Amino acid sequence: MHKKKNGSQQYLLDDHKLAWHKDRVDAWLRGERIAPITIDCALTRRCSYNCVYCYSKLQQNDEKKMTREVIFRFLDDVAEIGVKAVSFVSDGESTCSPYLRDSIVRGRENGLDMALGTNGYLLDPKELKDIMTALTYLRFNISAGEAHRYSEIHGVGEKCYHRVVETIKKAVQIKKENSLKVTIGIQMVLMPEFEDQILPLSQLGRDLGVDYLVIKHCSDDEDGSLGVDYSRYDGMINTLKKAEQYSTETYQVSAKWSKIFSHGKRSYSQCFGPPFILQMSGSGLVAPCGMLFNDKYKKYHIGNIVDQSFKEIWESDRYWEVMDLIASNKFDAKTMCGTLCLQHKVNECLDAIKNQGGSLPVEIGNPPMHRNFI
Repeated sequence: MHKKKNGSQQYLLDDHKLAWHKDRVDAWLRGERIAPITIDCALTRRCSYNCVYCYSKLQQNDEKKMTREVIFRFLDDVAEIGVKAVSFVSDGESTCSPYLRDSIVRGRENGLDMALGTNGYLLDPKELKDIMTALTYLRFNISAGEAHRYSEIHGVGEKCYHRVVETIKKAVQIKKENSLKVTIGIQMVLMPEFEDQILPLSQLGRDLGVDYLVIKHCSDDEDGSLGVDYSRYDGMINTLKKAEQYSTETYQVSAKWSKIFSHGKRSYSQCFGPPFILQMSGSGLVAPCGMLFNDKYKKYHIGNIVDQSFKEIWESDRYWEVMDLIASNKFDAKTMCGTLCLQHKVNECLDAIKNQGGSLPVEIGNPPMHRNFI
């Protein structure tokens, strides 16, 4: 069931989950060096697609080889220091790595919640059951509900659309036949020119039997390199409301309203989120967030897990020097960052607590799904 008896949504897709990690927030407020709750990373920077909205193209950095040994050492380290969840969702298509299946299984064996975001094209149907058994959620990135538009948006042939649709069908079948707990979702990155695909994709998700569709904003860098006109989202309110009406008792359609209609603006200047939700590049680079992966931001780069264990990097003075820098008055997220980052909702909450006399929201009702993916 995706809707509780009170009608609220089970999947919290337009907010944060810090209220369920009060101990970590309290430790941070005391000035302690905390382990991230969630780490978003990739196993490679390679990708089999050429999406028109791709932010990772703007964040080129030197790639080092992410071997099985390197990845396993990382997964062992993060479990040891207290990280709760790892999602293979970052600046590369992790299905391009030959170590995807084994990495997901290793993370799960270490007690981590594991997740995968993928275009789905290279997912091996023979490995799907093993992967899904170890995952908390599997999310397919698909920004069109029609083959010809899928081809235009993702920069691939129409045959890729049909292959991915069949893979999603197979995943849903495997989940049902094996009574797996994994959540299967699809995600649309919404650029203003994709409005025509909102309703077709909402229908497709329902037809495929996935658990949810999330419709999210498109991030841009501080120079506006992707050319996203955020004012054009204002005319999509009715379409997005219609999309959410495709929801059923077993299928949730959610737009990220707060981000889509923020016009790409931030209310805060200091960045407090990365100690809680860290991002790493598929190159092995450890940086506070995906918006700072590019080589031109080397002053914010911390280390590389190919060269050094993650535990050593996390324990280093360099790690905390960078975290302190972006949380200081020497950094202004309003002008020195791209728009609507992964840490945005967490940043809003922490800024309210740190600078505005606010407090952590009180836990209400049952914990949300996927609470360790904050």
